[in-house]
Amino acid sequence: MGKNDRDDDNKVYVLDTNVLLHEPLAYLSFQEHDVVIPMTVLEELDHIKDRKSDVSRDARVAIRGLDDILKDATPEQMLEGVRLPTIKLDGPHKPSSGKLIIVNDHLFADSISGLPGNENDHRIINCAVHLQNQYSDKRVVLVTKDINMRLKAKGAGLKFVEDYRTDQLIDDINLLTTGYIKIPGDFWQNVGECQSQLQGHYTIHNVPKAQLPDVFANEYLIDEGDQFAARVVGYDNEHVQLRDLGVERLMHRQAWGVKPKNINQGMALDALLDPEIELVLLTGPAGCGKTLLALACALEMTIEKGVYDKVIVTRNTPEIAESIGFLPGTEEEKMAPWLAAITDTLEVLHKHDESPISSRNYIMEKANIQFKSVNFMRGRSIQNAIVILDESQNLTASQLKTIITRCGEGTKLICTGNLAQIDSNYLTPVTSGLTYIVERFKDFEGSATINLNGVVRSRLASFAEENL
Repeated sequence: MGKNDRDDDNKVYVLDTNVLLHEPLAYLSFQEHDVVIPMTVLEELDHIKDRKSDVSRDARVAIRGLDDILKDATPEQMLEGVRLPTIKLDGPHKPSSGKLIIVNDHLFADSISGLPGNENDHRIINCAVHLQNQYSDKRVVLVTKDINMRLKAKGAGLKFVEDYRTDQLIDDINLLTTGYIKIPGDFWQNVGECQSQLQGHYTIHNVPKAQLPDVFANEYLIDEGDQFAARVVGYDNEHVQLRDLGVERLMHRQAWGVKPKNINQGMALDALLDPEIELVLLTGPAGCGKTLLALACALEMTIEKGVYDKVIVTRNTPEIAESIGFLPGTEEEKMAPWLAAITDTLEVLHKHDESPISSRNYIMEKANIQFKSVNFMRGRSIQNAIVILDESQNLTASQLKTIITRCGEGTKLICTGNLAQIDSNYLTPVTSGLTYIVERFKDFEGSATINLNGVVRSRLASFAEENL
């Protein structure tokens, strides 16, 4: 690795396989530092690439990317390190000074940290400990999304272990935007006089930017006494344009017979029923009404108003969006067990009908509701549809990007998720793709985020959410 010809300020990052599956080109994120790929990681990618699953595609992308960098290198150059390509980054342009290095970790499988070398995780940890011993003047960092592996690496004597955080936009989930601002006291007493004009059915207020310095597109404002409610519809360096919605009007909005039970649901209905908002992100605990509101608005906009032609419902399957298994039937029949929450919600919406199940089936046919697997969303172009992505907290940023980029003209995407119920082994609330999308899209004029923080399912569900 050329100890004498390297800058002492450089770090050495050892990447685990799950980092490359999470972000296939992750090694390009360390341009000023050296990146080590242990041979065991290449072997794991090789085993994964031929599986019939979405994660196999990420493995193949990672392998092709590594080949692009190393294809002309000799074996000696691969062990010494090949210069990482320079890519355009945010901020000042800085040429790459780091190297990509392949290390044969089988040479020191179990003689370094005391961990037995018959497990892949142990081989990768041993590789990092070996490099730490060899280059004591460098900071050798193992990067893995496996929490238990990070613990074992620390116990094996590795000083620096990190999660992959390049796509992490916040450090604390409490900093995640809720999509609305609660103004203390009376709004007009705080803001004072401003210019107002009638625009269609709403009044637009032009408030000085100094009064509301940190707002973003389609953020809602409500005051402490629930007397004022508005939505940000535009802003520049001098003014913020607010659409005066009115608390009364928000609380009387309805979709498919569903009325809001609190102001948060009222704000959610406003965003869901607005065709100009193409992406709606609904976060909140179990029982707050995310799926019910999304589906009610989808039926309203498809059947009653005819704005959209169909409703596509999808979610990841338990194996982190991998195979939907060997269940019999068509794709929709295979997806039915994972989307039982949707069919349950449809029955709730028609519980007063004489035959809720027959009514549910009729509505599914009339609204052209289709159940799709996330696996088969790639490569499609979805036009004039409402897409409901349920349980989106279990998806990575790249998986969510895949779905968002499938949405063509006239399509509205609704993502619902509870960041307290993440099933993925490698995601946390701050690294979830839902968190990433909420933060990344908050300045986009075609998106809105609402945190539904009140449990309205039942007093039992409310107690469990607050006390368990």
